[in-house]
Amino acid sequence: MSKYNNRYQDNYYDDQVHVDEGDRLKVKIKRLGINGEGIGYFERKLVFVPGALKDETVMVTVEADLPRFIRASLDEILVPSEHRIDPVDAYANEVGGFELENLAYPEQLEYKRDVVIQSLEKFKPAGYKHYKIPATIGMDEPIEYRNKAQFQVREQNGNVVAGLYKSRSHDVVDLKTSALQYPLTMKVMRALVAMVEELQIPVYNEEQNSGIIKTIVVRAAVATNEVQVTFVTQSAKLLKKHQLLERIKAELPEVVSVMQNINPGKTSLVWGEKTLHLAGKTAITEILDGLEFDLSARAFLQLNPFMTPTLYHEAFDALQLDGSEKLVDTYAGVGTIGLTAADYVAEVRGMDTIAEAVADANENAQKNGITNAHYEVGEAEAILPKWLDEGFEPDIIIVDPPRTGLADSLIDAILASAPDQFVYISCNPSTMARDLVKLTRKYHVNKIQTIDMLPQTARVEAVVTFTKKD
Repeated sequence: MSKYNNRYQDNYYDDQVHVDEGDRLKVKIKRLGINGEGIGYFERKLVFVPGALKDETVMVTVEADLPRFIRASLDEILVPSEHRIDPVDAYANEVGGFELENLAYPEQLEYKRDVVIQSLEKFKPAGYKHYKIPATIGMDEPIEYRNKAQFQVREQNGNVVAGLYKSRSHDVVDLKTSALQYPLTMKVMRALVAMVEELQIPVYNEEQNSGIIKTIVVRAAVATNEVQVTFVTQSAKLLKKHQLLERIKAELPEVVSVMQNINPGKTSLVWGEKTLHLAGKTAITEILDGLEFDLSARAFLQLNPFMTPTLYHEAFDALQLDGSEKLVDTYAGVGTIGLTAADYVAEVRGMDTIAEAVADANENAQKNGITNAHYEVGEAEAILPKWLDEGFEPDIIIVDPPRTGLADSLIDAILASAPDQFVYISCNPSTMARDLVKLTRKYHVNKIQTIDMLPQTARVEAVVTFTKKD
């Protein structure tokens, strides 16, 4: 039994227990939840407390009394965990994405393995009690790894600020530093914020749905130190655009690509459909495992380039290859998985829903002299069945889906084609465990290897390798 998971009564709740907003409660934290929050009980009702750690006794203030649980904020730590440390970032418990900065790193790694175990115990896929789940593979230096900063831009007290939303709000916390960001992204971000303020370019006002700049996205290619900047704007009009571009050119020579994405109106989506090229190149170049990858503004790439080769090697090491295999690379992004494997198989086919990413993938194949790989625009759940209907028979399928997991139609297509070799790369243990319920109808799970791609956060990546049942 894992030290992080007291597996009892989690499906039990006492709907007769009621508290009022603002009440102060004393709670003993029993474990950490899948979002990194502390979980305890008040009179047999679950209490969720962000920032609290397992084995701590804390005083909390009730924020909401919901039918199944109480949501509370941390006021005081009466008995601290022996694994509590001081977070590097002062705002670590204010915004999302820093949930575990106050937990010692070895305990973070154990927690992330346990999150997978919790998810398996919830969904109970076939044979889950016997799955091999080794210790989480972590980073030697678990800081300064994020290659992309995607910050909301607002005005506060007459100043332009850029950062992340405070938990459960749309109040932006100004992030002047971040221990998790690759330093070059923060250098460029802070310089851009200063430029926007000095040029008096209107920034977005969410309440009035006015202003221009909503979000600034800074992505750095670690191998080349090239930087791409994307201004996400309310409209196509970008006041003082020429002055802004001249200053970027003069003051930030590492910025080799400047783009504008148009995303009008109030929306929870960061990106709009239309992207304009403002200056420099349309893409930056990253190098992974000796291959060069061009990255356009909306193309997906793992946020931790230092651990990405480890993730891919874990997936590839499970494959038995003789060079004759046909490999399908679903949710392909710019082709990093399929192109890395291309030299060892006969054919690679892949797909992605973002046209710019698919263009990048095909150009990346050409750029690296790879002639046996081809990528198409579309949803995996539509394209794979189409290929199967055309007579294509894959030997290997690698899936790397978004947090929502696999669509049922894609699972059906995978089970219909039933390739001998199958690898699932997951960024969400809950949807992974849910998908395994269906996938284990035809496959045994050989191993689930957790990998810490996002240290100091509650997120965990897992590589699931399978053997087809007889």
